[in-house]
Amino acid sequence: MSSNPVAETVASLMPRAKEELTELVAFRSVADFDQFPKSESEGAARWVADALTAEGFQDVALLDTPDGTQSVYGYLPGPAGAKTVLLYAHYDVQPPLDEAAWTTPPFELTERDGRWYGRGAADCKGGLIMHLLALRALKANGGIPVGVKVIAEGSEEMGTGGLERYAEAHPELLAADTIVIGDAGNFRAGLPTVTSTLRGMTLVRVRIDTLAGNLHSGQFGGAAPDALAALIRVLDSLRAEDGSTTVEGLSGGAAWEGLEYGEEQFRQDAKVLDGVELIGSGTVADRIWARPAVTVIGIDCPPVVGATPSVQASARALVSLRVPPGVDAGEATKLLQAHLETHTPWGARVSTEQIGEGQAFRADTGSPAYQAMAAAMAIAYPGQEMQYAGQGGSIPLCNTLAALYPRAEILLIGLSEPEAQIHAVNESVSPDELERLSVAEALFLRNYAAS
Repeated sequence: MSSNPVAETVASLMPRAKEELTELVAFRSVADFDQFPKSESEGAARWVADALTAEGFQDVALLDTPDGTQSVYGYLPGPAGAKTVLLYAHYDVQPPLDEAAWTTPPFELTERDGRWYGRGAADCKGGLIMHLLALRALKANGGIPVGVKVIAEGSEEMGTGGLERYAEAHPELLAADTIVIGDAGNFRAGLPTVTSTLRGMTLVRVRIDTLAGNLHSGQFGGAAPDALAALIRVLDSLRAEDGSTTVEGLSGGAAWEGLEYGEEQFRQDAKVLDGVELIGSGTVADRIWARPAVTVIGIDCPPVVGATPSVQASARALVSLRVPPGVDAGEATKLLQAHLETHTPWGARVSTEQIGEGQAFRADTGSPAYQAMAAAMAIAYPGQEMQYAGQGGSIPLCNTLAALYPRAEILLIGLSEPEAQIHAVNESVSPDELERLSVAEALFLRNYAAS
């Protein structure tokens, strides 16, 4: 890779990239303003806007999106008649979870064993740095041959849809010939991968009420209907004996065609404890890329410490349902709500409320942009061929952009390979991946301009 002038430039820029990522990771930019100061997100947005301005972008703007957050936009005109490419990343991050469980502070970028640790290092502040590196490398080697739009979202992790709604209200803003979403990742470090499908998602809050108030479990337990026990029954009904998702009316038998994911590799990536079985049926790729998956992501109930001997009068849970391409997220939501209501026992009162939704996505992998990316990745990753993988996660913006710009090609790349442990404690990014993918993106832009 080093004999390529673009690659040499990127390599020389890596110390600066580390400094910039350190600055960006330091912002506690979680878009949950009940838990984290809004000023932290606003500071990160200004950092991105300043970086784009310094690179010569025009029309740099902090966009106030309908969910109360800011997305950052900038436009760098290309040569006359050139194609336009939209580069996407998000600067908001997941909460750090238990900060004491991090080996080093989550909002201080720390180098350890060849990786850079910090919340957002891979997902997706590193993606912003990747875009900057690619553009700087092209500038230093003959110029950027396409028009470039950059959009940095401020609430992707919350799933509140602010940027989607803003884009729908201003459809000309993000129009492009091709869109590079820098929020995915290689199947494993060193194996260049584009993500060709994404599962959609819906979030549903379920509440069960059985009593006017909590009761003494000795005096009333055994006859008084326990809302927490009812909720546990309802949640258990969402899985078959083998752990497969079983939402009534929702098909769960699709098969994945493409890169396979070995069970042992998955156990290692997911850090499954020895002796614990994987859940579901079919191949691992079927289960995580082609089929629905339900997860109970939160329950409101008394904590063990300080619990009293009481029959619970009410209980709540937040249920996430991932839906594969070909399944409408709105229809899946209705099926999930109907299932929860139907399986509530003992005549208990049940209410459900949807609080988030995103559609699944499937890319056209036969397009010129994919050919341009395959050629770029072959140089950035010598001896490797670009692979196609799915991603179990959701990026609702992909579908919004696909609907707004049906002729645009959409590619998903990024830094979130398995070792990155995104959304978990001790998230990290591989600087080698950052360097190679920045080279790949730069060469892609050059190849695509010539296609």
